[in-house]
Amino acid sequence: MDTIVIGIAGGTGSGKTTLALKLKEAFSDDVVILSHDYYYKDNSHLSYDQRVTLNYDHPNAFDTDLMVEDVKKLKAGLPIFHPVYSFVEHTRLPQKVEVKPTRVIILEGILIFESKALRDLMDIKVFVDTDADVRLIRRLLRDVRDRGRDLNSVINQYLSTVKPMHEQFVEPSKKNVDIIIPEGGFNSVAIRMLMGQIRSFLAETK
Repeated sequence: MDTIVIGIAGGTGSGKTTLALKLKEAFSDDVVILSHDYYYKDNSHLSYDQRVTLNYDHPNAFDTDLMVEDVKKLKAGLPIFHPVYSFVEHTRLPQKVEVKPTRVIILEGILIFESKALRDLMDIKVFVDTDADVRLIRRLLRDVRDRGRDLNSVINQYLSTVKPMHEQFVEPSKKNVDIIIPEGGFNSVAIRMLMGQIRSFLAETK
């Protein structure tokens, strides 16, 4: 199967997931989204109190090798079963999700460009660039609304790990990208450009 792999990275709350979902919506069954968040390491051997203190914004928090293997399988036309991660319990859940191969694979996550092995599988690398204050507000709203967090814990995590890890790993990853998009899924011009690339690929590889 001919495939195109698009990597979409950026800081927390940058709009990368919104961008990925808009591309998925436009091309439906031709697109699968694999989030790096699915591949957080299984820390079930630790107590909940211990899991809460881990640095989830460091590359070592992810089982990126497993994601690399899954992308290779999809490119080879094979189905995968990706992990399911609970942001409430801070560990993997027992179930897995089957994903069948598609012609367009979108990889999404804050640190997907940190791994050379993962970058080498991508045909297009996109960095979503959004102001830090906007990203923080979006993260606050998301974590309180969707992940059962309280305001103080979100702010403490942002200051202790999210911000320093962004400066150490995420921001420097811009040097590895093909396209930098301000505001991600809210940038209609950039979305049309990416859609044009995907549409051309699908037409050429019928």
